[in-house]
Amino acid sequence: MEMKAQLIALIVNNWEYVIISIFFMLVFTLVLFTYNLMKMNKMKKRYRAMMHGMEQANLEETLVAHVEELRRALVQVKSLQEDCQRLNATTSHCLQKINLVRYNAFENTGSDLSFALAMLDSHNDGVVVSSLFGRNESRVYAKPIVKGQSTYFLTEEEQQALRQAGEKK
Repeated sequence: MEMKAQLIALIVNNWEYVIISIFFMLVFTLVLFTYNLMKMNKMKKRYRAMMHGMEQANLEETLVAHVEELRRALVQVKSLQEDCQRLNATTSHCLQKINLVRYNAFENTGSDLSFALAMLDSHNDGVVVSSLFGRNESRVYAKPIVKGQSTYFLTEEEQQALRQAGEKK
């Protein structure tokens, strides 16, 4: 009992400090409450945004559905990657680099009716087609190209067409 009386006497003698302490604890509690209320409102907004358009939906069912949709999308992406690799492999052997050089092969003909046409794939394999146009006759030659080189003699115009085609990306 004596301890109780001493405690009461301490409180009565220092009532100003007790009230100030209670006031600061109340202010601290109010600040903490306000902070928690703001965090909760922010979480509510995020929850509403996440659940938008999901009237009475079960969160677990929604997540499972999204995981399944993600798995299907990953399978599609893998399939598309494989298709792209096949297309890249196929198109690397298609004609991609083409260049035409027109010139006048003979002095007695007008215009640049002769030409050298280089057609290459991405490996610089292909063909150079040349046409020599004259007044009395016209000739066409085709020369194979492997890795940018030919085993046949190339004229200056054919070399120019080949060089310019090879420079294309």
